[in-house]
Amino acid sequence: MNVKKAIIPAAGLGTRFLPATKAMPKEMLPIVDKPTIQYIVEEAIESGVEDIIIVTGKGKRAIEDHFDHSFELEQNLLDKGKFELLSEVQKSSKLVDIHYIRQKEPKGLGHAIWCARKFIGDEPFAVLLGDDIVKAETPCLKQMIDQYNLYNASILGVQKVDETEVSRYGIVDGSKIDKRLYKVHNLVEKPKQLEAPSNLAILGRYILSPRIFDILSNQKPGAGGEIQLTDAIAELNKYETVYAYDFEGTRYDVGEKLGFIQTTLEFALKREDLRNSVLNYLEALMEKELNDSVNRN
Repeated sequence: MNVKKAIIPAAGLGTRFLPATKAMPKEMLPIVDKPTIQYIVEEAIESGVEDIIIVTGKGKRAIEDHFDHSFELEQNLLDKGKFELLSEVQKSSKLVDIHYIRQKEPKGLGHAIWCARKFIGDEPFAVLLGDDIVKAETPCLKQMIDQYNLYNASILGVQKVDETEVSRYGIVDGSKIDKRLYKVHNLVEKPKQLEAPSNLAILGRYILSPRIFDILSNQKPGAGGEIQLTDAIAELNKYETVYAYDFEGTRYDVGEKLGFIQTTLEFALKREDLRNSVLNYLEALMEKELNDSVNRN
């Protein structure tokens, strides 16, 4: 069965970006001029996904508004002849069929996925987390769908991280069976550095068997007192083979402040309309910082 449905969890409180996220969803924070969640939706579409359900929470209405038509704004741009900008504004409302469901309680990622069970039904499905943007020649999720089509089994998107960072991620204990593919033996959610079985971290992309919903229905809280998706996948692995795929491409972590700033700078430098101005500004800023440092010493 083909992977045609995707879940995008967007119910988190965004506490790392307070106070900005007090009234605005973290997923709507822009990388230059495009909300982070739009990058995720576009990757899903480019990978062949036809239906997306976004799991939201309280205060997330701006996400729905972004992917809906804005008739007053569109008419204003049309009247003023701003056709290129009009096309960009309309793009987000024409991407794909997007559905919404609310996670009524903040019980963790596993619970957010479980909330979408009726939408998915008895089909394999993708999960894309909004904290990770991946730039690749072949979209990250498409790479994983290709692996699913070969092995007909759940696939976790992974890359190697620095050993000092393993406590931030779900970590794979597995054996390599192909150039970029691992058979999963076990999964550990946010282990201490000395207890991590590897440095293969799950990075925000999954293709899962619908059997995961039966497991999530009875899943007990794990790390942080939340229903952890990693724990449920580890349980699924007892009944069905689970693989981890070391996807190609550059992954950007926009879920924390430094990564968000780095991503914004890199994306700005890749744009012809911004590159030279940003470079000139950074050079001037560095020169000023060096001068200030010399003067302080």
